[in-house]
Amino acid sequence: MALQWMILTYVLAAEVALALILTLPSPKVLKYNLISLVSLILQPALFIVPFAGFQLLDIYWKNEHRLKCTSDICTAAERDRYEKVIYKAQRNVILCASACLLYWCIYRICKYYKEIQKLEQVEKRYKEQ
Repeated sequence: MALQWMILTYVLAAEVALALILTLPSPKVLKYNLISLVSLILQPALFIVPFAGFQLLDIYWKNEHRLKCTSDICTAAERDRYEKVIYKAQRNVILCASACLLYWCIYRICKYYKEIQKLEQVEKRYKEQ
């Protein structure tokens, strides 16, 4: 596996861990502190979206310019190699799509918690009046 796919795999694993931590029930104070920390991390972590997009374009380009092994003159080893390359490309597409989707989910979770916190502050002000 090339370096870019290792990076994408580690980022995806970190996103999964963050999503699990954010969705687990925890005390309000801890949850809001965690949300503010993750919100600070989200902006620099946005690099994953163009990075995954570039990797998807690379997969597409390689797929369009790959030698096809569909004739009868192909050996069994060539067919196996071709199928292995196709499976790796499919795996990498799923990896890219998952990384973008999880980034978006974490972003929305943080945004919802921030909106809830603002609404709670407004409700607290109205109760004090």
